[in-house]
Formats: sequence, structure tokens, C-alpha cells
Amino acid sequence: MNSVDGKEIFNVQPSIDTPAILAMLDEMYGTSKEGFFFSADWQLLVAIMLSAQSTDKQVDEVLPGLWKRFPTLQSVVDADISEIEEQIKSVGLYKNKAVNIKKCCSQILTEYGGKVPTELEQVIKLPGVGRKTGTLFLADAYGIPGVTVDTHVFRISRRIGWAEGNTPAKVEQELMKALPREHWNRINFQLIYHGRKVCTARKARCEECPIQQWCGKRL
Repeated sequence: MNSVDGKEIFNVQPSIDTPAILAMLDEMYGTSKEGFFFSADWQLLVAIMLSAQSTDKQVDEVLPGLWKRFPTLQSVVDADISEIEEQIKSVGLYKNKAVNIKKCCSQILTEYGGKVPTELEQVIKLPGVGRKTGTLFLADAYGIPGVTVDTHVFRISRRIGWAEGNTPAKVEQELMKALPREHWNRINFQLIYHGRKVCTARKARCEECPIQQWCGKRL
């Protein structure tokens, strides 16, 4: 990290071969991902909200029944919290999520005419929607470029040498500087997959990693 006129300037280590790493990640994990089951923008937002502290598999299992029971925003707004809880009780933190889902759907209906906003500043004002959820929603729903920093992205980007910040917000800014804009959306799921399979929190299995030759951790 360098400083110019008191402002922090983040730089990728010159020895890190970012294009080679990105090409390998594309080859390993593809450039697009399978999304959640939804038919409206608000349903995708709810699905992403449900995915916090839960696996994609858990979320996938509840969505068909959830949309069958609540096919519209109005049906969610009219429901009792207990009804929403019953549909999502197999996912983590389901009680808090049920409350936020009802509030979020109500705000989308009353303040935004039933359509989720396309501006991050507005999306993150919705109940239960943080910056990570909002950025991921905009990327998946509208193709708006953005970097989502979860625990896997935070850990691996620092190991590779793309970032050195100590908060998700700082790492997000560093990655936006280090990576081409066209890679922002897919780096979100590529590093998650890589973090689950190879570069785990418990141990970085460098000997099994196809990008280890270009990784800052190995230099």
C-alpha cells in the first residue's frame, strides 16, 4: 500500500500474474453460474437474502414452495410472520429473515412501485439488505458490475496478493482497482467455489491449486 498526498493507493503486487489467474479461474469455474429459481426481481432479492448463513442447496430447496405460497409481493405483505417462517424454517436465521422479507417486500411495493431499484444506494436501504446482498443482486438481476466480498473472496484475494485491506469494504475497493471490470461479477462466485474446494479457510492446499504458480502466497 502506498500513499500520495495522504490518500491510500492500493497496488497489485507486480509479480502477480492477474491475467493468468483470471484465465485459469474461468477455465475451472466458468464465466456464469447457475442462479436461484425465481420469476421476478424481488424474488431473486429474497433468495439472496435467504442465502446468508445458509447453503445454496438449502435455499434451492425452499424456493419452489415459497413462491407457490407467496407468488406476489402483496401476498408476502399480507402474510403473518409465522407463515413466512414456516416456509423458510430450514434455512439459517429464518426468524430474522422472515421479518426482514416481509418489511423488504412492503417497502418495494409501497416506495418503489413493486420493482427493486437499480441503484445500490437505494437497494441497501431495504430492510435486511446489506452492501454484499445488494451488490450481488444488481450483478445477478441487471448485470451491473460489482465486487461482492464474502469470507472466501476476502481470504483468497488477500492470499493471492490482489488485496491487503483488513475490512471487506477496503478489499472491495482494492479488487475493483486490481481486476478488469468485466471480471467483477464472476470473481464473486469463482473465488467462493475456489474457497470451498481448494483454498479453504482451514488450510490453503497450494499443492492442489492450479493457480499456485502465480499466487502471491507462493512467491
